[in-house]
Formats: sequence, C-alpha cells, structure tokens
Amino acid sequence: MLRLLVVSCILMLAVITSQGKVPSTLPFSSIRVKGELQERLERNFQRLEEEKYQPHKVFLSMQQSGDWPGDTEGRTILGLVMDAQASHRSPLYLDEIMHRLPEHLNEFGYMGPVFHDCLHEQQLSGNGWLLRGLCEYYLWRKDERVLDMIKNISEQLFISGKDYYGDYPIDPMARQTGVGKASGNISQHIDRWQLSSDIGCVFIGMDGLIQAYAILSDDKLKPVIESLISRFLQIDLLGIKAQTHATLTACRGLVRYADITGDERYILEAEKRFLLYAENGMTENYENYNWFGRYETWTEPCAIIDSYMLAVQLWQHTLKFKYLELAEKIYYNAICHTQRYNGGFGCDNCPGITQNTDDLDIHIPEAHWCCTMRGGEGLSRVAEYTAFVDDKHIFVPFYRNADFTYNSGNKMLSIEERTDYPFAETVTFSIKQNSMGKLALCLPHYSWMESISVKVNNKLLTCPEQDGFIVLTRRFRSRDIISVSFKMKTGCGKTINPYNTSVDDRTAFYGPLQLCVRDSTKIILPSDACIERRSNGKFYLRGTQIQFGTIYHLMTPEVWKPKHSAWQMLFKAH
Repeated sequence: MLRLLVVSCILMLAVITSQGKVPSTLPFSSIRVKGELQERLERNFQRLEEEKYQPHKVFLSMQQSGDWPGDTEGRTILGLVMDAQASHRSPLYLDEIMHRLPEHLNEFGYMGPVFHDCLHEQQLSGNGWLLRGLCEYYLWRKDERVLDMIKNISEQLFISGKDYYGDYPIDPMARQTGVGKASGNISQHIDRWQLSSDIGCVFIGMDGLIQAYAILSDDKLKPVIESLISRFLQIDLLGIKAQTHATLTACRGLVRYADITGDERYILEAEKRFLLYAENGMTENYENYNWFGRYETWTEPCAIIDSYMLAVQLWQHTLKFKYLELAEKIYYNAICHTQRYNGGFGCDNCPGITQNTDDLDIHIPEAHWCCTMRGGEGLSRVAEYTAFVDDKHIFVPFYRNADFTYNSGNKMLSIEERTDYPFAETVTFSIKQNSMGKLALCLPHYSWMESISVKVNNKLLTCPEQDGFIVLTRRFRSRDIISVSFKMKTGCGKTINPYNTSVDDRTAFYGPLQLCVRDSTKIILPSDACIERRSNGKFYLRGTQIQFGTIYHLMTPEVWKPKHSAWQMLFKAH
C-alpha cells in the first residue's frame, strides 16, 4: 500500500511540475483581512506587546529560558514581524528589541553558552527560531545589519557542529520516551549530544538554517543542511516517539528546501511524513498529540500551526485538494479553539481511550513561553493564504472576509470578498478593478458543500470544476458581482486516530465546523443520527431538544479554565 502511495505521489509531482510553476502567495501589502481573522490578529498582536514580551523582559538567561537559549527571543521577533505585516500596523517595541539583541549574543554571535565538545539540542532549536525571526525581519525591513547576525549564527553555531549531525541519536532503544515537560527540557546525554525531551527538536533549528541559506546563498551551508536532512529522513518517527511539533517543522523545512533547490523529492518526503502524522499524531479535533504514540499527553498550538501551514504548502505543490480541506478543519477546530481570550494560545487535553474521556478540555490556559508567539506566524499565514496566483489562475483556497490585489507589471486585479462563512452559506466577490483582461478565478468547492451555484451580476452560470475548484474564466469588469451560494452538510463521521478511539466513536460536523455538546449528561448518538440546523441558527439532534455547539469560538473568556470548558466531542453510536 505504501509503495503504491509513493508511486502515486511521484506521478502527481511529475504532472504538477510539467504543468507550470507552483502557485505563489500575494505580498502582505496586497491583502487586508477583515472580520474574525482581523480580530484574532489584532488580539494576538496586543498580547505580544504586553510587558512579558517587551525589551526589558524578553531577553532571558539560560536558567530563565529553561535551557532554550534564543527560543523566546526568536519566537517573539517572528511573531511581531508577522503580526505587523498581516495587520498593517507598526509594532511598538520591535525596534528596541532589535537594538538590544546584539548585546545578548555570545562572543561568537549566537545565544547561549559555548559548548566545545558537544551539541546542545535545545540551543540549536532556540537559535533556529532566532534565525527564523531574523530572516523574516530582513525580508520585511531589508535591514542589512541583520545579515551579519544571520551569518554568525549559521556559521559559528550550525556549521561548527557539522561533524555531529550524522551521529544524532535516533535509536528508539536509546532515547527516553516517557519524559518531558510541556516546555521541554534536557533529559539525557548520549555521546556528544545533550538531548531534549522534545525528541527531534534539533530539526527545528534545521528549518531556520534553511531559511538563512535562502537569504545568504552561502554554499558552505548546503552540506550542513543536507546532513541534517539526511539524518531526519532516517528517523523512525513512531518508534522514537518524536515530538510532532519538531517533525512538522522539519517537514516545512523540506518544503522550503524544495523551493530553493527545485528538487521535488523533498516534497514527496514531507508528504509521506505528513500523512503519517495525520493518522498517528492528530487528535480528534485536528490538534496534535505532543509526541507520536503518547496519547496521555497534551496538545500544542505550535504543532497545530505547523500542520496548517504544511497542509497548505502541500496543496501548493501537489494541487491535491484534500490538503486544503484538512487545513480548513485545522483552522476552525484547532487553531481557533486554542486561541484564548487574551490573544495568546494554550494547550488542550487529548480526548480518547487513553485519557478515558470524550470531552475536550483545557490542559494549560496559555503556553506563553512558545505558542502565543508562534500564533503570530500562524494567524498571519492564514491571512497570507487568502489568494495564490500562477501564470493562468487566481486561486482563492479559503472563503474569508478580505480585500486583495494582484499586481503584474502595470496591470492590476482588485477584489473585495465578503462572507459570514462557515456560519452562512453565501460568499460575494466584488471586482473593484481589472486591467488584466481574461482571467481564471478558482473558488473552492469543498466536499461539505452541496447545491452550489455561481452567479455573475445575478446571472446563473455553469462553471467547470478542476482539482476541487470551480473555475470561472472571463474578462471581469469593475463593479462585477460574483456570488457563490451553497448548502452546508451536517452529519457524523468516523474518528481520525484508530488507536486512541473505538470503532463506535463518532464526531459530528456542520460543514468544516466540528460540533460538541455542553452537558453533564453523556450523549449517545443513534446509528442513523441526523443533526439539523434550525431557523434560530442552532444545531439539534433531529427529533430531540439535544443542542450542539461548535468547538470553534472567537476567543470566548470561558474557554480558559480547566473543567469549566469541557465539551463532549466524541459520541458513541448505537
């Protein structure tokens, strides 16, 4: 079966490669998001400007960081840079953070102590986040002074350890797999490695190094990157119980390296591991188990955001529509659920057999040391993924409230998109300006939509579909109105993870929104259960007064305290 999958993936990649270039995103300057996503971005931005993340607090000693030098600083810079671009507002404290950063680097230009005879896995990971933050800052501000910092971290820390990466311990029998705090910690020493309980987090550093290579074009980095990639590809992720966050970040690094080198084999490797994660590492509401095979643990928005980004990037490279559908469910049921009322992000439990619960509940109100900052990139990427373009198409992969403009040379297409989806069943696109002539506008037709219709200026059209998209090809004119209407399906489905749920477990959905019940009485669904949305906009089990809510919420204050927000999301069928 796996061999057939690999062959299928290779064939698909060959087809996509032959069809033309990979669709690309628009610059942040061309996108203005509105509505709920705008509110989420602004709330996260505000959180990242509170005292904890201000210049006099953000720089941590080795002890204060919990042995994660560079991690807090790098994630904070990254979150602020991304939030600023997506929100179109200047950050209040970023300039001062960047001004103070050099005085907190060691004599070789990176963060943390100098280890002469070993590598410290969490130091590589933390400085990897620092590289990511510096790289995104440079791409945004074009500040040449930052290049020296990127170069020093890459050379003095990562290149200096080039002889160690091939020996990174990957034997499952040698690694401690039942330990680890939510924030991670150094758990053991093997040969020349100080190893983290976040197994595989060295490959978070790899992603930062790959982005540094994209900017520096320094050939000295290439063999180091490929040594790290080679070691990562040798890991039995399930056997070693790798951290899912580290795994997904590494896979994003593979995609990034494919973009740099043009070698699509790295896309195939990332896809294989993402499919492994989707079956073994994803919880029933599309969050994550913090480690493969450790269902007794908790979720982590850092990994959830990785999974969202990776799903979209895999669609971008393969045009497999299933990845967009998965990304949509990750956004509404996982990212949106874990964003807390203060704009930060927190961790949840993992419902299922191991924890003996059907309820989704809060495990940690806010993971302020990592996930809150990482939320800045996650939400900003959701905004960035508003539209993709290639030589012949404009893809709108998700229905959002947004204005976006596509510029090509001296030609322009400007569109205003308005909708209350997924709580409403219409989307409207208004053409504000078009000097590009005939275009193919591609709009998603998700599997949870039925009775879909497309109108232009109130005239019903019959449009072809390709790769999950309705393709509307015409010479759009200013003031053209495109309306898409549909009916959203409701129903029950099987669970994701077959190892932590029973064959009788079901989940319930309205479109992409996962449904739950807030009641002390456990609900058992009949095998032919029908959930309907009534005129009051609420969901009920047909023939009863059993009411369902959504796991999605818009930073509701009550979703904060453990045991005060438990929602039944797994239902036994009979």
